[in-house]
Amino acid sequence: MTKCRRCKGPAVIDIRRHNAAFCTDCFLHHCREQVRKSIHDFRMIAEGERVLVAVSGGKDSLALWDILLDMGYDADGVYLGLGIGDYSNESHRMSRAYADKRGAKLVEIELRDDFGFDIPTGSKAARRVPCSACGLSKRHLFNKAAIDGGYDVVATGHNLDDEAAVLFGNVLRWATDYLGRQLPVLPGEHGFPRKVKPLVRLGEREMAAYCVLRGIDYIVEECPMAEGNKHLGYKEALNAIEEQSPGSKAAFYFGFLDRASAMFTPQAVAERVDLKPCSSCGAPTTGDVCAFCNLVVKATR
Repeated sequence: MTKCRRCKGPAVIDIRRHNAAFCTDCFLHHCREQVRKSIHDFRMIAEGERVLVAVSGGKDSLALWDILLDMGYDADGVYLGLGIGDYSNESHRMSRAYADKRGAKLVEIELRDDFGFDIPTGSKAARRVPCSACGLSKRHLFNKAAIDGGYDVVATGHNLDDEAAVLFGNVLRWATDYLGRQLPVLPGEHGFPRKVKPLVRLGEREMAAYCVLRGIDYIVEECPMAEGNKHLGYKEALNAIEEQSPGSKAAFYFGFLDRASAMFTPQAVAERVDLKPCSSCGAPTTGDVCAFCNLVVKATR
């Protein structure tokens, strides 16, 4: 029987990139310590700051919210209803159920009720692929919810697998503008709240195991509108590499942060210098009207 590296009791999960196995209690401790290390090393959240966790009903965002609450952070959740049929209904149910279970506050926003469109209809009307319209809406509305609610930090459930896959795609295209912004922390300035990714040291398998061991119900299905998304293909390619060489994803991502990211950040900093308030909603933008307000106009006309 495999033994836990920390306490030598019976192990329930092995993590090949760490060459370690853990029992339930020690694995949960491992997850919290990885988040604690990310928050400390990258200076994500200061003492006394209010955190707004972007919640989707999936394993990563619910696990992140759970860990932050257990670590004593003042963390509320924010859920954005995208109007994607049964998938959105189930993700909303999961998010509410967790908030009720923990007695935590969940800020709820519905695209259809609040802005007159949903992702399936809005993306078609605006001639955007669904993932583009979805990402744009999330970024804008999570920022707005944080500013309106007086939160200092927006925390998202992007894990190591997510960040490595995004980095892989950006490097394949040498998308230097995106490479300059792919950091565990984006500073709060120019009308934006700080954005942080405390799960960057933990993978998808670890977050799924965390939820199972903590008894957290989460939506298992991928978004039906994400079919064909290149991001999923990049994940599969990296999974194949990781299978042959455990630790490759972490080496790739953290190697980029340590050795290359600084070469691309000046471009990202320069882009923020030209920001000005959107004439419609007041959010920071480089044009007269921000991309989200343009999407609302196209989706509702």
